[in-house]
Amino acid sequence: MTDTVAAPAADLKNQAEFFGHPKGLRTLFFTEMWERMSYYGMRGLLVLFMTDAMMTGGLELTVITATSIYALYTAFVYFMGLPGGWIADRLMGSQRTVWYGGIIIMCGHIVLAIPNDKTFFIGMILVVLGTGLLKPNIGALVGQLYSASDVRRDSGYALYYMGINIGSVIGYTVCGYLAQNAGWHWAFGAAAIGMAFGLIQFRLTSDSLKGEGAAPTQPLTPAGARAAWAVIVGFLITLAVLAGLLISRTFSIDPVVIARYTAVLFVLLFFIYFGGIFLLGNLSAVEKKGMWALLVVCIASAVFWSGFEQAGSSMNLFGRDYTDRMIGTFQIPTTWLQNANSTFIILLSPFFAAFWVWLGKRMISPAYGVKCAVGLIIMASGFIIMFFAAHIAASGMLAAPYWLVMTYFVHTVGELVLSPVALSAVSKLSPKRFIGQMMGVFVLTYSIGNIIAGIFAGNFDPENVAEMPGLYMQIVKVSVILGIILLLVGLATKKWETEVQSAKSSE
Repeated sequence: MTDTVAAPAADLKNQAEFFGHPKGLRTLFFTEMWERMSYYGMRGLLVLFMTDAMMTGGLELTVITATSIYALYTAFVYFMGLPGGWIADRLMGSQRTVWYGGIIIMCGHIVLAIPNDKTFFIGMILVVLGTGLLKPNIGALVGQLYSASDVRRDSGYALYYMGINIGSVIGYTVCGYLAQNAGWHWAFGAAAIGMAFGLIQFRLTSDSLKGEGAAPTQPLTPAGARAAWAVIVGFLITLAVLAGLLISRTFSIDPVVIARYTAVLFVLLFFIYFGGIFLLGNLSAVEKKGMWALLVVCIASAVFWSGFEQAGSSMNLFGRDYTDRMIGTFQIPTTWLQNANSTFIILLSPFFAAFWVWLGKRMISPAYGVKCAVGLIIMASGFIIMFFAAHIAASGMLAAPYWLVMTYFVHTVGELVLSPVALSAVSKLSPKRFIGQMMGVFVLTYSIGNIIAGIFAGNFDPENVAEMPGLYMQIVKVSVILGIILLLVGLATKKWETEVQSAKSSE
């Protein structure tokens, strides 16, 4: 019999208890799975609910109004991750921020489940605020489970990403079925229950995190913390007052105009912040080259998501109004068609991971800009499929579901080419002392892409189906042209990327 020796506390991170990974990954895997179930389950319903007739429980908004509200919602979900990460780092720690964020999300879904159109937007605001607290910090906690030299980190994130997609499948399936067969608000209620499951298991198993993220990494002084909380409380009071005035119809806003101004604001913020680091960050010549190469990646990301995120707006409406969803006597819920993306990610991710390894062994390593441009062009080619599907709809017939499924397949391939590569580019091309801030700047590309996607989707006029093929072809032309330009620029920046990585490896 061999004596066992207790592992030192410093080695706890290396203990394998969940598919060869730290036990804490199981806590984060299932918390994120249930949170994504609630998020995607609700997100898949938004445009459908807002454009549905009042007699069947919807808000009966126009397509352009509904897609503009959807654009603002999805854009701010990502944007609020910036203050959410700051609150965790400076005030609360990741664990408490995730916990309270989940509670706020659950409350938002509960409000959405109330059959009252006046409280609908309050529910959306709560989900935005809660997601901004939870989403960035649960992802950061995954990384904190591993030491800097732990080779399992990348596969741990791959497993975590699997949980995200399993959750989205559950959300689209459950909430989509309930929306069609029980009513919209039953579906929103199911999203609240999903988030509750995530909170319960997080609380019961949080000990497995071994204290990671329990305290702020860069806490403010007591005076600084009081000032920060005063600003946060002031912001929330202002938001509550504005919401109350809108509900009471004291004044009104035009979501279409707000969405357009917000898109301009986000683009300006991106270039101001990016330019500020470039010009005022005291960067070396090599670091500036890395920033130029990273700019190509950021532009590709923004354009990519502006096309990809048609899934929740224009393509969702196409699935509801112009797709034959009958199988015998059963009608496929509209949101089930969006399951294709998550399913393809789960099936294809291992093959893409092996493909990049295969390329690496053959010393083939395209520039980050080239990879992202290729992902953008692949995504754009998916809309060629929608161009033909839209022609079927314009002829007065319903398109078969496989048109949307094929489009989602091509879009998923584009996502798997661009998304992980872009995140890797931020970590490797950013100046070391600005990596955290550059990740925040990069998140702005998601917000920009989402809000542009919603604005563009507002051009789809349900009363003028003949315009639809041209609109999809417009996405193809713009995305392909920009993709080719970025591809050529990416070829030129390959040398700069090599210089940056060589400089970092020698430090």
